[in-house]
Amino acid sequence: MASDQAFVEYIAEQLSDECEISFKAMFGGVTFYSKGKVVALVCDGQLFVKPTNAGKEFIGEFVEAPAYPGARPSLLIQEQIEDSEWLSELIAITERELPKPRPKARKRTKK
Repeated sequence: MASDQAFVEYIAEQLSDECEISFKAMFGGVTFYSKGKVVALVCDGQLFVKPTNAGKEFIGEFVEAPAYPGARPSLLIQEQIEDSEWLSELIAITERELPKPRPKARKRTKK
C-alpha cells in the first residue's frame, strides 16, 4: 500500500487553500484532511475520496472501490486529478457533508 510521496504532494498542490488541506502517512497510505475532517486517502498511487451523496451527485458517473483490502468503498478519482478546480470543489463538497470529528477521549491517569 505504499504511496509515492511525489504523487501525494501533487494532489496536495492541486487543492485550493480554501480546502485547508493537511495529510499524514498512515498504515502504508496517506490520509488527507480538510478542515480537520478525513476526506480522502492515497493508496497504491490512487486517490480515494470519502463517498457522500453530494460528492456522487457532483461527479455524476463515478467508480467506487476500496482503498485497501477490507476497506469500505470510496470514490476512485482518476483523470480528474489534473483538474485543480474540479478536485478542489469535490473535496470542499465532501468536507461540508461529513460530520464533525468526534472529540478524542481524554486519557485516564492511574491513581
